Amino acid sequence: MKKILYLVFMVIGSFSVFAQAPAGMPGNGKMQAPAIGHVYGKLVDSAGKPVADASVLLMQTRLDSVTKKNKEFLFKGSMTSGGGEFSFEGLPVFGKLRLVISATGYKTVQQAIVFKMPSAGGAASKQSGNMSAMMNGFDRDLGNIKMVNDVEQLQAVVVSASKPTLKMDIDKKVYNVEKDIVNAGGTALDVMKNVPSVNVDIDGNVTLRNSSPQIYVDGRPTTLTLDQIPANAIESVEVITNPSAKYDASGGGAGILNIVLKKNKKKGYNGNLRAGVDKYGAMNGGGDFSVRQGKFNVNASGMLNQMNGKTNGVTDRYNLTGNPNTSIYQTNEDRNKGEFMFGRFGVDYFATNRNTFSLTGFRVHGEFKPTSALDMVTDSLFSNPQLSYSSRNSNTKRIFNGEGLQFGYKHIFPKQGEEWTVDANYFQGKNSNNSLYATDYFTDASKTTIGGQSNEAIKGFGSDKNLIIQTDYVDPISATLKLETGLRAALRSRITNMDSYIDTAKLTNASTDYTNTDNVYAAYVSLTGNIKTFGYKLGLRAESSNYSGELINVKQTYSNSYPVSLFPSIFLSQKLKSNQELQFSITRRINRPNFFQLIPYTDYSDSLNITRGNPALVPEFTNSFELSYIKTFTGNNTFLASAYYKRTNNLISRFLDTSYNALSGKQDIINTYENANYSNTVGAEFTSQNTLTRWLDISTNINVYNSLINTSNINSSSQPALWSWFGKFNSNFKLPAKFSMQLTAMYQSKTNLPVNNNQGGMGGPPGMQSQSSSQGYIKAFYGVDIAFKKTFLKNDAASVSLSFSDIFRTRWSDQYSYSSFFTQEYDRLRDPQMVRLNFSYRFGKMDVSLFKRKSQGLNDNGSSDMQ
Repeated sequence: MKKILYLVFMVIGSFSVFAQAPAGMPGNGKMQAPAIGHVYGKLVDSAGKPVADASVLLMQTRLDSVTKKNKEFLFKGSMTSGGGEFSFEGLPVFGKLRLVISATGYKTVQQAIVFKMPSAGGAASKQSGNMSAMMNGFDRDLGNIKMVNDVEQLQAVVVSASKPTLKMDIDKKVYNVEKDIVNAGGTALDVMKNVPSVNVDIDGNVTLRNSSPQIYVDGRPTTLTLDQIPANAIESVEVITNPSAKYDASGGGAGILNIVLKKNKKKGYNGNLRAGVDKYGAMNGGGDFSVRQGKFNVNASGMLNQMNGKTNGVTDRYNLTGNPNTSIYQTNEDRNKGEFMFGRFGVDYFATNRNTFSLTGFRVHGEFKPTSALDMVTDSLFSNPQLSYSSRNSNTKRIFNGEGLQFGYKHIFPKQGEEWTVDANYFQGKNSNNSLYATDYFTDASKTTIGGQSNEAIKGFGSDKNLIIQTDYVDPISATLKLETGLRAALRSRITNMDSYIDTAKLTNASTDYTNTDNVYAAYVSLTGNIKTFGYKLGLRAESSNYSGELINVKQTYSNSYPVSLFPSIFLSQKLKSNQELQFSITRRINRPNFFQLIPYTDYSDSLNITRGNPALVPEFTNSFELSYIKTFTGNNTFLASAYYKRTNNLISRFLDTSYNALSGKQDIINTYENANYSNTVGAEFTSQNTLTRWLDISTNINVYNSLINTSNINSSSQPALWSWFGKFNSNFKLPAKFSMQLTAMYQSKTNLPVNNNQGGMGGPPGMQSQSSSQGYIKAFYGVDIAFKKTFLKNDAASVSLSFSDIFRTRWSDQYSYSSFFTQEYDRLRDPQMVRLNFSYRFGKMDVSLFKRKSQGLNDNGSSDMQ
């Protein structure tokens, strides 16, 4: 019986040899070697202690179905256990196998694996043998494998164990948020406060080089506002100051801020849990979980952010219209209460090594309940002062619900670098708003006797739908030339209904029922190449758009159709000696008026800032020129200097006018929008990234700028040009006992008024910045933040961070403005000395056999999957 069993194994082995034979031999590919081999061992260091979490890869040499040549593929892999042990079962007993072992701080170990078969004669003649003895040849114990320290690698690890906070390329700056502990528990707005070149004002308006950029998420435009994206979900922020033709031409000359969300990069399963609280008791929490095995990668995440912010302000205003003129002194205390929830579930399907399908669904829910308490003293400015006193309390409830789907397909061609992608993104959201304003008018300054009351209400609802379809193709024509081309369609529709009431009476002339659609179609082509040390990237983008809207309650329609516009881009670079490079770029971009600038609805919620859109606005076009110099020094030190100039025609500008106030029945000042003649902006920016010691790195960013706005075509005096500068400083300290510290600071000099306050409603995009037609400035201010972090548990899986924002209470927004209608000083301070405490824990188990899907070449049953 033993002889028969032995002969069976010999016959199987004979067929296995034919299965491994070269092409053209009989039996090639018909059968495979029996997968009964077993290899195991243990890793130890020079002191005999086990080496845990080392990478152990088993490589197999076999015939590549594409090249028809023998090639080495990753067959299996694992990580060593806490005891340094590893084990592989189900291995083919014939063919070439090679073990590759690597671990941080040790030299790589490589060892060939061969299974030895006992001879037939020996097995037949020794009747004392048994089946287990014959199987010993397929069971290899490699014993203790000694790992040798790699001194050079250990030294390198000290320098590059973590990503730098700021990575600078010639065309963009990448800010690594994962290393930023100051922002823990906040939102994307908090993240932007530390990103170089970016400024965030007290209202959450974001500017890039003093203009409003376009916000992307994972390389695509988004309908989410920055305060709806938790900071803990962000991996990095890419600052693109002068985008090429590949990118959407929208956004004017300010560039793009691309928010890169965290994704599963480890195979096997992994995840993290986090929770935090701020000094006002607002909680934040969330979790992520990912599983990547075989042909599927599944990931899910959920987040909750509460808010309970506080803003105090003072307004001192003189109205120069009316009879008599009036003086208004107003104090306010606002609380921004609410919560925002975000959930996402996605699946990636690796159909073959060259075809990947992705589908992600997400849902968002926001419920906000801001309150405001406002005290006002009004002086009629007669020769005998006539003072009136009033207090207004407002309570608002806004609810937003949205859901979306993202589909992606990627095909990799056999030629290296050639690929085709298709993306489709759909998002729809609904929102409702209910705002109540109760005003008490007092008989004297003691405010004990109420002489009158008024109650106002604004009730509304709306919805929006967005669909973006895009396809891109990349073809590396040669080693020095690459072609990129693509098509894109963005389709958007919105419905808005707003009703205004005094007491219970509806004001039809202050209410609106509005629908609108806008569509953008685009195509681009880009050619990238180099001639020795000279590089170039030439691109051309064509876009066509149309807009239509209807005021249903008054049966008025508005529409605009813009023909095909061309947006060329030219990027030239020259590498110099000693790690230096020069780059020059020219681009043309467009800024289309957004929904909130177009809708002809009058918002009376703030009697000192009544706003109305203008459906007659046309897009503005910007030509940008930028010259950059970058120098890389030894020791991970980089310096980047840029000079830039921008010219914008038909600038979308705030415009002050007088109009009938449907609530008061009087003429009043209305903030609306017009297209100004043009604007010119010139500036220079300097950014430095320095690693001073093993425990300290710093980054510094300074932007010096000047802008001139010509508004002579709208009967408004142009705002005088003002030279200003803006700076940021960021430092990271590695302290003993696994502590770290981050210290950041910013300074804004006296500067012109911002172009426009954020007009974005819940669920909609933030308002584009446009120069205010009133003259004035913002006084200089600065702010300092500090944070501490402690990591603990095995592999630093857990961490606790404590952050302090605006520790000196210096981020006052002190604005002075004037026009032919009024003069005003407006001072506010938002969430000073904010304290946040956050906890994070990550977990998981990696399967290194899936680290490189493109190189694996095997599916779960061991057959070739190349197509």
